[in-house]
Amino acid sequence: MKKVFYFTVAGMMLFAAQSCTQQQTKNMNEPKPIDLANLDTTANPAEDFNQYANGGWIKNHPIPEDKSSFGTFNELIDKNEKQLKEVVTGIAKANNPKGSVAEKIAMFYNSGMDTVTIEKNGTAILKDEFDRIDKISSLEDIEQQFIHFHKYFISAGFGLYGGPDEKNSDMVITQVGQSGLGLPDRDYYLSDAERFANIRDKYKEHMTKMFMLFGDDAKTAAANTQEVYDIEYKLAEVSMDRITQRNPHKTYNKKTVEELQELTPNFNWEIYLTELGLPDVKEVIVGQPDFLKGFNDLLTSKSIDDWKAYLRWNLINSSASYLNDDVVKQNFDFYGKTLSGTPAMRPRWKRVLSATNRTLSEAVGQIYVEKYFPPEAKERMLKLVGNLKTALGERIQNLTWMSESTKDSAINKLTAIRVKIGYPDKWKDYSKLEVKDDAYALNIMRAREFAFNRMINKIDKPVDKSEWHMSPQTVNAYYNPTANEIVFPAGILQPPFFFLNGDDAVNYGAIGVVIGHEMTHGFDDQGRLFDKKGNLNSWWTEEDSKQFKERTDVLVRQFNEFVVLDSIHANGEYTLGENIADFGGLNVSFTAFKKTEQWKHQDKKIDGFTPNQRFYLAYAHVWAQNIRDEEKLRRTQEDVHSLGKFRVNGPLRNLPEFHAAFNVKPGDYMYLPENERAIIW
Repeated sequence: MKKVFYFTVAGMMLFAAQSCTQQQTKNMNEPKPIDLANLDTTANPAEDFNQYANGGWIKNHPIPEDKSSFGTFNELIDKNEKQLKEVVTGIAKANNPKGSVAEKIAMFYNSGMDTVTIEKNGTAILKDEFDRIDKISSLEDIEQQFIHFHKYFISAGFGLYGGPDEKNSDMVITQVGQSGLGLPDRDYYLSDAERFANIRDKYKEHMTKMFMLFGDDAKTAAANTQEVYDIEYKLAEVSMDRITQRNPHKTYNKKTVEELQELTPNFNWEIYLTELGLPDVKEVIVGQPDFLKGFNDLLTSKSIDDWKAYLRWNLINSSASYLNDDVVKQNFDFYGKTLSGTPAMRPRWKRVLSATNRTLSEAVGQIYVEKYFPPEAKERMLKLVGNLKTALGERIQNLTWMSESTKDSAINKLTAIRVKIGYPDKWKDYSKLEVKDDAYALNIMRAREFAFNRMINKIDKPVDKSEWHMSPQTVNAYYNPTANEIVFPAGILQPPFFFLNGDDAVNYGAIGVVIGHEMTHGFDDQGRLFDKKGNLNSWWTEEDSKQFKERTDVLVRQFNEFVVLDSIHANGEYTLGENIADFGGLNVSFTAFKKTEQWKHQDKKIDGFTPNQRFYLAYAHVWAQNIRDEEKLRRTQEDVHSLGKFRVNGPLRNLPEFHAAFNVKPGDYMYLPENERAIIW
């Protein structure tokens, strides 16, 4: 329900340690800003620029067995993961002060690495939780189980979240919406496509095997599987599709608690909210009212035993990654191999490290910032951001399709964008997080409870504008529309995105485009609906909105033409926001680059390339990627980001500056005639 637009290729939070220190920038092993070995000079840049710019890298970087894809993001993450391991394992071996955050990091990590205890405990570690479900005998008991699960961020049935009110963005409000599916999306249940039918069959097989690992005989496991699947299928039928969810007006449905109760008379919201610690809540934003209506009907149309099977499955599914080896392997067999095509599981230390980093993200991040983030990197980024803001302002003023009144509002919004770089000014407090040395799965549950309570305590209070939604060690960036802010964690401020001592062409082509990308999110098809204060509020004239739609439709059609695999095409409508941001980021950053001294001297080549050519090569290298077929299909269905090669070739085909840089001419694939080009920001 939280609308934050991420830069990452996979649309998920990734972690990495900042390693761009002064000492390392002097190291001979530091990546070159443009490494000629990454190119495929046998390819024609006018026909397939992605292959030309990244073909060498693609050839020399096959996908590791424990990954579904491998790109420059992953390359950076892998390098930093080793640093993260060194620091966390160092803490884990140390004699840390009792009650300190270091002790919590150590105990959490060590509990995940203690395979002897994990195997000894097996699934019995969750006995109390299963006993609780077994005792359910009424609808009231089912409601109590939803309450219990939601306290641990197990979103069975539906989900609850505390986030900014999109029409009063200074305040946090309770939000509820669709959830409760074991497969990633409604279409996995409803689509007639053969690939989805195969996944459904595999999912049922997986569910049955998991029930058996938790003590069911084969017949009971099969029966439970069918009961669970029937509930999930009916929830999928009433779920809002992903494209509709991209429209914030469709997902903003503010209701009083009384109106919510009328919408779902079979569910007692007063008890639910009170027991979650929200007794005084008066209004709630409902993301998908039709979903809640369907959920309400299921509460009484399905038997108590059906719901008990569903609740057992939610407990199993949410805990499977943290239990004994047989359960972990079976869980990976479906969610890793079947859905993403990943042949092998990541080593345990990586999985536990990831969980530790998620749980104590800013505690770990504070250590990393002190060790790895140089102040001069932040200084250079602030200058880059300032230059990009100026460039976007100029581009807005020069638009021929937008009225002066809308331009003025756009400039006001741009001016108001808050910028966060490196790390937060105020660190999260983990004093109330309980970590013990008893069991990994129980520490996971405690961490979820801590995160839930932290969220609940924000509701009906002013938004903390200083809060970050990514840890500083994250390799990513984001734009938050309700805060009108752009955020660049320390983790992304290193090669291949940012070269502290690199030339302007490379930095503007890489991190400059990232900055422009995030700024443009404030003016993409979703972000443009929010004003300078972060409120869902129209500031466009009707004619300007019409012009914008016509221009973005061009980009939709272009991306719809890309073939993902066989007969499967990219979804230009679903990925529109990210495609607008890529396209805008390139235009804005190139405009800013033209103000540098390097741009003024196109005759001064480096490694045989002009400054303009280096700009576009640096951009392309950010999206170098190898990806398995299963993962291509999964991302096309679930991810708002286009695949890497489309993020390279897609926007560049529209840019006359790119055409000039690489002598792209009419008739070449990378050349779009002027009347077919997208012209937006």
